[in-house]
Amino acid sequence: MLKTLTLCALVALAPPAFAHQPVTAGGLELTHGFTRATLPGAEVAGGFVTIRNTGATADRLTGGTAPFARAVELHEMSMQGDVMKMRRIEGGLEIAPGTVLELKPGAEHIMFMGLTQPLEEGKVVDVTLTFEHAGPVVVPLHVLEPGAKTGKH
Repeated sequence: MLKTLTLCALVALAPPAFAHQPVTAGGLELTHGFTRATLPGAEVAGGFVTIRNTGATADRLTGGTAPFARAVELHEMSMQGDVMKMRRIEGGLEIAPGTVLELKPGAEHIMFMGLTQPLEEGKVVDVTLTFEHAGPVVVPLHVLEPGAKTGKH
């Protein structure tokens, strides 16, 4: 019993780097997951993660769920002249074998719609991403400062 309690205490006190371990599902490796802190009352937030396909077959990110949002969508940001445009991506995003899909600010990303709570800096929130072949994959996203550009440390 004492050994179990000691192990639980050590895990609870582990440094944040412990939470940065890659998440793997089949040939997919998901790393550097993060989102940004939001103000109370914010209705949307972005999510970002790097997905590497080390497998022999393509997979497709099709969507997901999050306990803190009513909907999870895939979006793309682009510049058209001096105007920044955001649109929903229909049909998902393919990750071909041997490639990396980097969901990042200002480009393709996850969009959390209808937030049910603020995202607090320093916390970690779990998001379930859905893949065509790998299925549902739970990914921890570190909540960073509002202007964070990357989850790499």
